[in-house]
Amino acid sequence: MGGSGNKLTVTTPSDREIRMTRVFDAPRDLVFEAHTSCEHMSNWWGPHKYEFASCEIDFRPGGKWRIVHKGPGDEEDQGFRGEFREIVPPERIVWTFEWEGLPGHISVETLTLEEHDGKTTVTANAVYDSVEDRDGMLQTGMEEGAAETYERLVEYLETLKARAAR
Repeated sequence: MGGSGNKLTVTTPSDREIRMTRVFDAPRDLVFEAHTSCEHMSNWWGPHKYEFASCEIDFRPGGKWRIVHKGPGDEEDQGFRGEFREIVPPERIVWTFEWEGLPGHISVETLTLEEHDGKTTVTANAVYDSVEDRDGMLQTGMEEGAAETYERLVEYLETLKARAAR
């Protein structure tokens, strides 16, 4: 499950958790900013095979978010939604996550960002209601989707770094 260096590492620290860790060659402020709005998320969130169909983000504690991807070919649209519970710029975001393909199976994800020498380690720790919910999410192909999503974030962070350097 995963590797080292700048690749996504996925672990299951308990029977109800999935932890994903990835190092980005960008300052923490930029990595945090990339998570704060539809303008940013539409550039990197989700695998390449999905078209970004719609986005609503109310980035504040208690604010709701929803992202919909249009599937390729005859696949149905893929919707994801949740609510922000805690936001501590640029250190932490806590939100709920629900894939609309498995309604009612909601996880609580804590995203932490730590910067060292200009690089940011992002750790996303998702806690599920049961081992069955966690295992169900693992079986959806989420690891491959998350790895590709984070690769897209790497590309987008290069754009943000270039914009900030102007």
